[in-house]
Amino acid sequence: MQSSRGFRRQRKRAQRWQPPAALLVIGLALLALWACHSNLPSASTQHSTIQVKTQPDGTIRLITAKAQFEILPTGYIRGSLSTNGKSESLDDPADQIGDTLVVAGAEIRDWTPATQGPVISDAQGKLGRLGKRIELKSTSITTNLERTVSVEVYDDLPSMIFSTCSYRNTDSQPVKFERAITQHHRFNAARNNSTMQSFKIWSFHGSSEAWGQDDVVPLNVGFHRDNVFATMMRNDENNTGGGVPVVAFWTASVGEAIGHVELLPMPLSIPVQVAEDDRVRAEIVLNDPTVLKAGDVYSTPLTFLSVYHGDFYPALRMYSIAMQRRGWDLAKPGAADYQPNWCGWGYEMNFTPQQMIGTIPKLKQLGIKWATLDAGWFNNRGDWGPRPENFPDDSIQKVVEAFHQEGLHLTLWWIPIVAEGGHGKDILTGKTYTLSKVVHDHPDWLILNADGKPARMTAGLGGLCPAVPEVQEYYRSLTERFIRDWGFDGNKLDFSYTVPPCFNPKHHHKSPNDSTDAMGEIYKIIFQTTRKLKPESVTQGCPCGTPPNVAWLPYIDQAVTADPVGSRQVRLRTKMYKALLGPESAVYGDHVELTRVLGANTDHEVDVGKDFASSLGTGAVLGTKFTWPDYGPKFKSVELTPDKERVWKKWIDLYDAKMLSRGEFRDLYIYGFDFPEAYAIEKDGKMYYSFFAASAKDTWKGTLELRGLQPGQYDVVDYENGHTLGRVDAANPKLPDVQFTDHLLLEVSKH
Repeated sequence: MQSSRGFRRQRKRAQRWQPPAALLVIGLALLALWACHSNLPSASTQHSTIQVKTQPDGTIRLITAKAQFEILPTGYIRGSLSTNGKSESLDDPADQIGDTLVVAGAEIRDWTPATQGPVISDAQGKLGRLGKRIELKSTSITTNLERTVSVEVYDDLPSMIFSTCSYRNTDSQPVKFERAITQHHRFNAARNNSTMQSFKIWSFHGSSEAWGQDDVVPLNVGFHRDNVFATMMRNDENNTGGGVPVVAFWTASVGEAIGHVELLPMPLSIPVQVAEDDRVRAEIVLNDPTVLKAGDVYSTPLTFLSVYHGDFYPALRMYSIAMQRRGWDLAKPGAADYQPNWCGWGYEMNFTPQQMIGTIPKLKQLGIKWATLDAGWFNNRGDWGPRPENFPDDSIQKVVEAFHQEGLHLTLWWIPIVAEGGHGKDILTGKTYTLSKVVHDHPDWLILNADGKPARMTAGLGGLCPAVPEVQEYYRSLTERFIRDWGFDGNKLDFSYTVPPCFNPKHHHKSPNDSTDAMGEIYKIIFQTTRKLKPESVTQGCPCGTPPNVAWLPYIDQAVTADPVGSRQVRLRTKMYKALLGPESAVYGDHVELTRVLGANTDHEVDVGKDFASSLGTGAVLGTKFTWPDYGPKFKSVELTPDKERVWKKWIDLYDAKMLSRGEFRDLYIYGFDFPEAYAIEKDGKMYYSFFAASAKDTWKGTLELRGLQPGQYDVVDYENGHTLGRVDAANPKLPDVQFTDHLLLEVSKH
């Protein structure tokens, strides 16, 4: 039988360990005891408040405290946001169907509902204590398939509906399909505002497709994006891939998002396009050719539709909460994760120990206590030994000691999983890759393609299969070498994308995707080993130029805005991470020099940015890669001149004084519809606002609304320049006649 990955997952879930009956009895007794002594009634005494209504046309409506979800007779799931007695939605289904399969190039559309009708019961999933479950069966005469759509809605996740679909072959003949489609939607902005064009919708795309590509974009005529997830993307020499499996859409009044909440990464796509009728089409597609023999069942992953008010932040926040309820255990940042960082990448690949150590006096003058030894220190990717011509003998340990003696901490740049195999060229130096010792000694550890040749990861490198126990132990020992033996204080894990499927027969995988599934295990080992050896450490994960991969996201304590191209990406990626990892998470704004990039993604890129406000104002951690002292024309663009030093010192002092990165990010403004672009942070009883003009040269004039204030009167101060701007009342928190160029940072405190 040719089984699909979805079918395999269904079997894996069924085979999970089950506790003995005695343990179940003890567990239930403890649960009952806890319920008796808590303020919450036990689940058995509570009842869901979700209403389920069946309409005359067969539509099933689920009504929650904040939303309505309708399952149409075609299987289409439509979501609506309930606000002040009004229901708003982007869904415009027309003749669109819901879950289906593609057979011989055509969608199955003849789904006929079963005569017994829907089965309504209490929720059975584990995302909430109370909720409702609906199961709807239908059949296709042309294929003899039985389709079962199962949806659940929870009282304490009232803006989300979760669904999965299974297909069973009821015929004696096999059925072959090319792909499965779920969460099919057609969106129309004109549904809520007839004066708007149908495609006038902003969108967030969580895929890791191309370095530097914008993740937050307005839709326009002809728009199309594939949004491929958990797949190595060979669209350029960098080879990206991974992503957060969420795509979100919003207008000023309502937003909707779709995605999946499986804990393991799943190779699938969420294509988005503006069709010829100007409507926006989005769906989740599993390109998973499968043959279902008699009685076989294929199941789709657990997907969701959410409705909300706002931009991509509430969509990603709800996704994160759902993932955590499924078992996503996010790392907790420590005090070190909020410290400003200087990175040696300004000296590029061929740097010397003297350059690193020579920068220490300036770091101390600026008050920077954390630094990174960046790319170029190693002999090859894979063995990760010091480069002998620049770091002979114990030079690398002496660099660490020099920083420690001055009270500074140092993290180490490296790339997990990849290994040089003697093929391809280094994208940074142009040199041919060597044959690393680890590949020479353990060629059977390599990830292989279906043709038996070594698979290629980021930058054309080979990879060690993360599902192999010996490989996992290898990365544990590497981490111990870096942290315990060499003395580094953490890791900068770069080029973090995804892992290709592995067809190496010596690994005895149950599925080629075992390698992809195991990627997170390597990052988990690195993170936990580092934390065990040095509790006050920093572990960054950098998916250069793209959104992160949910496989490793729980195993870092400092996210990175990941080679942003300009200030806008710094701000939006900070907001993305605050939604995914929590409103008080540590997000490194990356090198401030990247806030203005000339010749981005070319061999002639020059980074000349000075926009610290985009990090400080959004709650990100400051970062820089300046060089010092003057090393000649090669480093002129990033050299810390006396004029730049005054700017750097001002912002680092301001950051240390406010420490907004440790405050609570407040989702109060809608990107794309609230002007000027705005962010809010609450800390120590005060509110901090940052406003940004369209560009660094633009001047904005008008009235600012300071949202989120508790009742009372407040004093407003431009804390960057020390100017008092007046007083506002929370009943009408408007600040009139404001004018600023580029940005404005406000501290608002109770009068």
